[in-house]
Amino acid sequence: MTLWSGRVGKELAPDVWEFLKAQDAELLPYDCKATARHARRLAAAGILTDDELAEVVAALDAIESVDPADEDVHSSIERQLGPLGRKIHAGRSRNDQVAAAMRLYVEDACAEAVDAIRAFARVVLDRAEAEAETPMPGYTHLQRAQPVTVGHHLLAWVEMLERDLARFGFAAKQARPSPLGAGALAGSTLDLAAPPDQVRNSLDAVADRDFALDYLYGCAMLHSHLSRVGEELILWTTSEFGFARLPEEAATGSSMMPQKLNPDVAELARGKAGTALGRLTGLLAVLKGLPLAYDRDLQEDKEPVFAARRDVRSALGALGVLVAGLEFDRDRLAAACSDPLLLATDAAEALVREGVAFRDAHEQVAGSVRAGTFEPPPAAPRTAPGPGDVRSAVVAARDRLG
Repeated sequence: MTLWSGRVGKELAPDVWEFLKAQDAELLPYDCKATARHARRLAAAGILTDDELAEVVAALDAIESVDPADEDVHSSIERQLGPLGRKIHAGRSRNDQVAAAMRLYVEDACAEAVDAIRAFARVVLDRAEAEAETPMPGYTHLQRAQPVTVGHHLLAWVEMLERDLARFGFAAKQARPSPLGAGALAGSTLDLAAPPDQVRNSLDAVADRDFALDYLYGCAMLHSHLSRVGEELILWTTSEFGFARLPEEAATGSSMMPQKLNPDVAELARGKAGTALGRLTGLLAVLKGLPLAYDRDLQEDKEPVFAARRDVRSALGALGVLVAGLEFDRDRLAAACSDPLLLATDAAEALVREGVAFRDAHEQVAGSVRAGTFEPPPAAPRTAPGPGDVRSAVVAARDRLG
């Protein structure tokens, strides 16, 4: 069944039909929700009776799947509504219908991402608290720089995740306005009440996919952060670093080399960042040259958004298992942190406290390092960032996460 067959007298060629069909079954619950809202508008305008409205709402609740023979989710819903399906499309178009369903989908996907990020962040916070006193080298340029603790390092991951939460919150807000009432592009002559949160301009209502881009940008940034986390987990669990051991429930072996325990979860988390970026740039490229209002090119918004939602959910879940089961080698970390050169900056700052200008202190310490005569300062050990700072930061982050 097609919703436009009244104008086209011939059946589409099979190749054309296959090309035009939308892979949008994931929109089913959201399209049903938007259709129920539209049905209430029709009932308020007297186009549907109260009994018909009740029948439509009950029928929508009973729809569980999309028939692959239908052109898209919209035509499938209308067909499954039976005779009332012929009335339900009054005052709307597939243009505002799909925009409404996509907005509801993205809003829900954002909420799901927020829940998954919070769950993963809580796992990281638990590990940060447990390793608040575990020393490790901090790095710049992947060279040992200054001493920190494992807990302090893990808290940096949480900071990235909190920024991701804000991005998904913004994307959800952008998806919230309703395009219902825009029709194909210019509204309807039927006296239908506007949704309270209606998009202001009807052309923009059916053409806008900024909310989808905002969601995909949030996903790309999240995966970029997870990629950095994955890279560090890969490094830490190598024999060369030896800072941590992989949990076997989140690692794989080799089909040929019996000794191998591979960080595939971390590697795939790193790899997903490229795919996430591709989805964002791909949809940007689709949208950049489209005239207003609706064009069939917009059908290309679904696959990247659907796939992004699956990847966010699976990546955060798998990394949560990995991080929860990670076993830190505290002896190896302490040995790596015992390099006296990690305290070179502390030595320069000790001279500053004695009244030496910092640049002179820097040159003096650098000269002793170059000559091989450097000795760490005999003063009190470093206190910042110390275990107390880490524990306070963990408590504060838990409060923010709720």
